[in-house]
Amino acid sequence: MNRKATAQSVVLSALREDIVSGVLGPGDQLVQETLAERYGVSRVPLREALKMLESEGQVINHPNRGYFVAELSVDDLREVYYLRSLLEDAALRQAIPTLDDADIEDIAALCDEIDDAALAEDVVLMAAANRRFHFAIYDAAGMPRLSRLLRQLWDATDAFRALYYQRSPNRERVSAEHAQMMVALRARDSDAVVQLHDDHRAHSVAAVEDMLMRHHNRVTENDSTFRTPARSSLQENP
Repeated sequence: MNRKATAQSVVLSALREDIVSGVLGPGDQLVQETLAERYGVSRVPLREALKMLESEGQVINHPNRGYFVAELSVDDLREVYYLRSLLEDAALRQAIPTLDDADIEDIAALCDEIDDAALAEDVVLMAAANRRFHFAIYDAAGMPRLSRLLRQLWDATDAFRALYYQRSPNRERVSAEHAQMMVALRARDSDAVVQLHDDHRAHSVAAVEDMLMRHHNRVTENDSTFRTPARSSLQENP
């Protein structure tokens, strides 16, 4: 791997982490000079990383204004999670019959990692472990195109996931729901696993919808942008 590719992968990973953790929130402007200095890279790999995130729908490039973290909308949330429901149900039904005891124990270990990160209130580690947990099952379907599509949809919802994990009751709910999934997985009960995943997904959507709508209802100006608390070190002064 050449230096440019290495720098691009490093900054891409850093940007993803900052979006997941909420350091860069929906609607935040991504000032390239500031970010290049923050990540210790030149603007070339930074621009390439931003283009990749733009293709995933995580950032938006406004002409003459620059890049911004994609803003959250209820319609976007519903569409992405609807598509996820279709593809994830298909992956689960294909994957579960293929799992052996060793696979189940590996998945259980990932479930423990999620719980540990939740207890530590580490949203970044929790999100990463959660992705590994779910894709350990999806990938077992042996359908690489399906897995790629699912990863693109998951990438598009990193900011939503950050919002959800930031609340303690949601982290506790995730742990409880994953424990139920493990019981069904050990029993190789495909119908139960699919239903539990559907419920798990629906709870996430409902919680984030509520957060978004509560915020929008508090906004008195004609501005529907969802923004996290100001982060002046990463943004230009207004």
